[in-house]
Amino acid sequence: MTDDGRTTFAAARRERIMELVRANGSMALRDIATQVRASEVTVRRDVRALEAEGLIDRRRGGAALPGQLGHDQSYAQMTGHNAPQKRAIAAAAARLVEDDDAIALGPGTTAEALARELVGRRNLTVVTTSLPAADVLAGAPGVEVVMPGGTLRSSIRALVGAATEQALAGLRVRRAFVTGNGVTADRGLSTPNPAVAATDRALVAAAQEAIVLADSSKVGTDTMVQTVPPEQIAHLVTDNRADPEVLMTLEDAGTLVHVAVLDTDRGE
Repeated sequence: MTDDGRTTFAAARRERIMELVRANGSMALRDIATQVRASEVTVRRDVRALEAEGLIDRRRGGAALPGQLGHDQSYAQMTGHNAPQKRAIAAAAARLVEDDDAIALGPGTTAEALARELVGRRNLTVVTTSLPAADVLAGAPGVEVVMPGGTLRSSIRALVGAATEQALAGLRVRRAFVTGNGVTADRGLSTPNPAVAATDRALVAAAQEAIVLADSSKVGTDTMVQTVPPEQIAHLVTDNRADPEVLMTLEDAGTLVHVAVLDTDRGE
């Protein structure tokens, strides 16, 4: 291939990378490499070039649109993004829930996926701020759903605010399952919105243990407001495409990491 041909091919690949990141907000390098049918080394080089042009922000093990530190994606944007990872994480997280249990469930599409895994449980009490999760569990005969009051934040379809936090302060559960927009070894779980972060902190405060659900695109990503510091994360449930260096650092800090293997990656 001539130098001109290589340049044209690289430009097309980088444009495709930009399309993927625009559509998803952030993505893991491995997922980008799969989509553009290139090696992670090549994709990492492309991301560096796009960052130099100010078109993209490099994150550990991934890439994001500039300014994503404070960007709160809508529920519609999150639905369908990394769906296989979220299903695998939900199935693994469900093994941490027992019959006759009392748990808290925060907002997010991964939390909704976990709710679907819990429909057949017996004598389970679920405290949740998530409208989609509550709707999933509403028809489950063995599950009692408890929802606090509060203000509906339509972008994430969840309850937030002082009334929600006050209601949660009077409750006690065994485990809280929360999600966010990023998780790092330095700052733990984070989200772009202060109101969401405050409500999630109230969920965690009501629980004996905090369990973070984060797909690989969020591992190594940091956003504006800290929700759960790393020393308070008892368990992290993620998928096998997450950055192993971040996972090892979290384990060294005392977090028990559960890695769900995607069906498409089994046997590799």
